[in-house]
Amino acid sequence: MKKPKMIMFDYGQTLISETGYDPEKGTAAVMQYAVGNKHCRSAQEVQAAAYAVRDELGRSDPKTRHMFNTEIPNHMFTAYLYKSVGVELSLTPPEIDRVFWDAASPGKPTDGIEDFLAFLKEKHIRTGVISNIPYCGEVVSERINRMLPQNDFEFIIATSEYLFRKPHRRIFELALEMADLSADDVWYIGDHYECDVAGSRNAGMFPVWYTGAVNVDTTRDDGVMTISHWDQLAKALSQE
Repeated sequence: MKKPKMIMFDYGQTLISETGYDPEKGTAAVMQYAVGNKHCRSAQEVQAAAYAVRDELGRSDPKTRHMFNTEIPNHMFTAYLYKSVGVELSLTPPEIDRVFWDAASPGKPTDGIEDFLAFLKEKHIRTGVISNIPYCGEVVSERINRMLPQNDFEFIIATSEYLFRKPHRRIFELALEMADLSADDVWYIGDHYECDVAGSRNAGMFPVWYTGAVNVDTTRDDGVMTISHWDQLAKALSQE
């Protein structure tokens, strides 16, 4: 096991544990900024339309959505959604993302991540983020920097800005180019086996499977390093 020059992280359920997802709350929060509502749509009606569009796109099944290798940015989704139901908002696209996300899915740092990031800084191990996420990059960066203010991330890649989603190797290769490192110098940590573990390994990185924020089946016998708390990884790196 080669000591990394850089560790890249997934966002959701890795750096930040999101405490549930309630899109109806998110839509209700956004609808407070409606300045035109031609058909007098309620927030529940708008969300029902959102579900219909989502299901038509075929991306709602958690068992198969990782198979989609391209991202649909939320600004495209919401632009269609609100115009299609006759609602005009006073918000910019990033503001829609921010208002919706904060209401629909509050989050908090995973247990021990602040200390682990401080440990990596002390060891001069560089850090970055690659997140499969439809929200715009500036909003994703704002949330991470607000919740982990002492981070030293060199970049935060939101797939909404770069077309490809994990596990497609192109998004990992983009991160390697931005870091100016070869794949064998980088570890990648995430909670999702197919997107994070298999995806990063396919790109040549060393994968670490983090299971501390979600209940996942870890019975796969393929030798991948699996951790449930950041202290375990700090201990392993200290022995390098």
